[in-house]
This record gives sequence, structure tokens and C-alpha cells, in this order.
Amino acid sequence: MLLLPSVRIFNMTIECIEINLANQICAVLADGDWHTYPCSTALNGPGEREGSGCTPRGSHRIRAIVGRGLAENQVFVGRRPTGELWTPDLHAVHPNRDWILGRILWLCGNEPGFNQGGQCDSQRRFIYIHGTPPTEPMGVPLSHGCIRMRLPDICELAERVSSGCPVTILES
Repeated sequence: MLLLPSVRIFNMTIECIEINLANQICAVLADGDWHTYPCSTALNGPGEREGSGCTPRGSHRIRAIVGRGLAENQVFVGRRPTGELWTPDLHAVHPNRDWILGRILWLCGNEPGFNQGGQCDSQRRFIYIHGTPPTEPMGVPLSHGCIRMRLPDICELAERVSSGCPVTILES
């Protein structure tokens, strides 16, 4: 795969997404070209088990897209907008929050017994690709299992992607 640097893909249709856990990169295939974005996956590394705090591997698809049309810095809890907009001052009031901002791409596993069903179900684990505050580093695994992205990047992807879009999460 030829990786192009992160560029705006406003007029392109997203065909698939690949998350590379080793490189902390989100690669997006749009209109035949790959574009890359930095991301941050689980501090606990790869894994599929419920309660592990790990990022699940394998074949997934986007189950739902949440937040289109809302402010880029919209705060979500339980996939619902709280009415709060993230600011440094709000962050200071809630320093230990696991911030889910901007948009949510909710993932659903495609592999029964691996990332779908039982104690390894990505959808029931609420595994998302979502926005995070600008204060959080990219390229470093720090999440609780989800894939974190910069707000402009996740908002752009959410505008171009469709439910059902394939997402592959690779260890390397």
C-alpha cells in the first residue's frame, strides 16, 4: 500500500479504513488513494476480550455514525451529546474524563468468536473511532480500547464514510 501524507479528502468517497496498531496510523482508502492520519489506540495493547481495555483486531465494519452536524468539539457520553462543548477550562474541571468528542464511528466485528459475539464482541464493548481533545497525544497508545483521532480528522472522515464501510484493525 502506498501511503500518502494526511490530506483533506472532502470530495472523496471512503472505500475502507485500516488501523495499524504498531504504527498508530489510520489509513483511509478514498477514490483509489491511501491517506494516513495519526491515531491513538489502547494503552493495554491489542485484544478482544470484554473488560480488557484492549483494541480489538481483525475485520470490522462501521455500525453507526454519530454526531454529524454537531459542533466539532461536542462532548458525548453513551453516544449522546451532553450539550457541553470541549474547552481547556471544561477539561480542567473534569481532568479524568475519557473524552469522546466530535464524531463517533461505532464498530461492529465481522468475525464470530473473535471480535463478534460472546465475551469478545466489539459492538457490545462500545469500540469506536472517535475524536479526542487536542491535548491528547497521537501516535502513542493511550486509549481504553477505542481508536482516538484529532477532531478535524474524525469530523472529515464521518462526513465521507457510510455505515457498513469495512474497517480492518491490524497488529502491524
